[in-house]
Amino acid sequence: MQQEIQANVSGVGPERFEPLKRNSAGSEKVVRKSRTAWQDIRHRLTTNKLAMFGLILMVVIALFAIFAPLFSHYNYFANDLDNVSAAPSFTHWFGTDDLGRDMYVRTWKGAQVSLFVGLVAALIDLVIGIVYGGIMGYFGGKVDEIMNRFAEILYAIPYLLVVILLLVIMPPSLTTIIVAMSITGWINMAWIVRGEIMRLKNQEYALASKALGAGSMRIIFRHLIPNAMGPILVTLTLTVPSAMFTEAFLSFLGLGVQSPVASWGTMINDGVKAMTVYPWRVLFPALFLSLTMFAFNVFGDGLRDAFDPKLKQ
Repeated sequence: MQQEIQANVSGVGPERFEPLKRNSAGSEKVVRKSRTAWQDIRHRLTTNKLAMFGLILMVVIALFAIFAPLFSHYNYFANDLDNVSAAPSFTHWFGTDDLGRDMYVRTWKGAQVSLFVGLVAALIDLVIGIVYGGIMGYFGGKVDEIMNRFAEILYAIPYLLVVILLLVIMPPSLTTIIVAMSITGWINMAWIVRGEIMRLKNQEYALASKALGAGSMRIIFRHLIPNAMGPILVTLTLTVPSAMFTEAFLSFLGLGVQSPVASWGTMINDGVKAMTVYPWRVLFPALFLSLTMFAFNVFGDGLRDAFDPKLKQ
């Protein structure tokens, strides 16, 4: 056996080999087309099926909230005493409540209120958190210590106490809810921004910009904040469902919007009283509130994984 192998090897010489010709066109075909960082993030996000399902669900709920009340001939506040607590049917798709109001229209009007509160509160938290956290993280030292202590004091105040104190001077309304959420809601965003700015402010591009004479605010908002947009966007996405749940919770307790304005929280509060007899009165607002919060949370998780794929490992 060994002799056969040696015989075969001995018959192999340089003349048996042919150099491979280099083909630049062919070599480019096997190289993956380069992508920017944002294109890579978009690719990872779009390949996440659960995150895409959450995004589609968010869009569908938002479209129904905008257009469903417009194309219905029922008003969310109109009473029909001949159809009190009617079961779901082709006339009233989600049934009616104890005053004969159409639950389908009221459910989507409640979606408008919840989405409005969630988005506005999240945007306010974004603006305050970026400014406050950016200043804390960039200047550090005594400035960071004083501002951080102030944020910790606000964070320690019970949220419900803030709402009750505001109700002493303001009537129950959407404005009261948004102001109450904005007083302490920006703190988590500020701490996220602070941590990212402290990590990025010693990078070469920030030091070079400072050496060239750029001001502190320019460095923060032109160079550092754009490079910290990943955690900021993730936190923003997860803030919306939290604000929506807070609005529903306060409205359920009677501290939010007042009748006849439709809100998922007020509808759940009205329906829970007769849940065993008329379950559809609490089913539909609770169902769509849960679906909306689920959609925002799974999309936020997918966004987090897209910005930092190492979290999957």
